[in-house]
Amino acid sequence: MFAILWAIIIGGIAGALAKLFMPGKDGGGIIMTILLGIAGSVLFTFLGRAIGWYSEGDSAGFIASILGAMVLLLIYRLFKGKGAAKAVKD
Repeated sequence: MFAILWAIIIGGIAGALAKLFMPGKDGGGIIMTILLGIAGSVLFTFLGRAIGWYSEGDSAGFIASILGAMVLLLIYRLFKGKGAAKAVKD
């Protein structure tokens, strides 16, 4: 139970810092920010294991979680921008 609470807290901080480092208008409130941070950690844990940075059982650190959240935020903005541009052209 404590591990889940810890993941939520770290995810919230990582997601908030990712949004701080990449300013702009993004939808979603605190829940989406927490999920962004958690997903960023999962993404970089997976990539780190694939590259060989982490062994089985290791997870991404705090900075890697922020970087993962920033990557996901960038991907979100790329897809959001294309949809908005297409809607304006129609």
